[in-house]
Amino acid sequence: MKRIQLVVLDDYEGQLAAAPAMARMRDLAEVTIFDRPVEPSDLPDLEKTHVLMALRERTRLDEKFLDACSRLELVLQTGGHAYHLDRAAATERGIVVALGRRVTRSQVVVPELVFAFMLGLVRKIYPLTAKMSKGEWPQAMGGCLAGRTLGILGCGRIGRPVAQLAAALGMNVTAWDRGSGNETGDPPVRRLPLDDLLAGADIVSIHLRLSDESRGLLDRKRLAKMKPTALLINTSRGAIVDEDALINALRENRIAGAGLDVFAVEPLSASSPLRTLPNVLLTPHIGWQVDEVLREFVEIAADQLDGWLKGQLPANEVLNPEAAGVPRERMGGITTATAAK
Repeated sequence: MKRIQLVVLDDYEGQLAAAPAMARMRDLAEVTIFDRPVEPSDLPDLEKTHVLMALRERTRLDEKFLDACSRLELVLQTGGHAYHLDRAAATERGIVVALGRRVTRSQVVVPELVFAFMLGLVRKIYPLTAKMSKGEWPQAMGGCLAGRTLGILGCGRIGRPVAQLAAALGMNVTAWDRGSGNETGDPPVRRLPLDDLLAGADIVSIHLRLSDESRGLLDRKRLAKMKPTALLINTSRGAIVDEDALINALRENRIAGAGLDVFAVEPLSASSPLRTLPNVLLTPHIGWQVDEVLREFVEIAADQLDGWLKGQLPANEVLNPEAAGVPRERMGGITTATAAK
């Protein structure tokens, strides 16, 4: 029986290869793992590949890349988004894209990073550590989170756990997204218009999907509505914030500080002013990057590959189920259901 050929992209840390569920993947397919960026010399492997497992958005899957994968029929996309993938080109070629939106650990680890930023900024942990490393014993006055107002942009799969943690720390929680009205429950979240949330929040945390509506949402005018004592946390998508406007606001102390895990262009330029501003904490898009999440990525991908080979990949986990209707040779298939959103 013909064995399906699977290539795992961009496993730089070796965590996907080491995941327990990778053994199951190897039972289902002939697996090749790239622990580096794709190079032209990889073309022979790509030409015979039936399935790609893509680690988040590390490799751009554009029309040119897809053309190089002439036998590709399935992309196992880790995480819940595929901003790096040309959906129209994939669909035209009959390439099905399965999303890893079942991942649950990201609902824990991203909120943890949000609060690492908050506490790091409020308690001035980084500048104090830098001075201590130089032999100093600095005097400093910090603050606490209890009693402050947290404004959450996007109170969904990630924003909701952030609200729960905030409430546990005694914070007041407000939120804005496409919903409306006050929301009760555990914890209570007060829904506000965006401008009102920005004006009243001591800390603003972004948890929106990137879309035409959210791109550039926090521009110069909206950033100007924030308190001069307010902090901005972004672990979502860099393009939601006007980066130049944010840099100016931070330089001019029109907001007190920012914690940023995402940027408009990644990797962040070595010459970016964000790297040297004293009131900014930066991390290189690590919100999802922990052992537990990567292990879960492989578990989900193994389930999806098994389902595909049985003709039972759930269509509600697929970005473009219409691709399955494009006539071509395949070794698997999907069930009938609605598309993932």
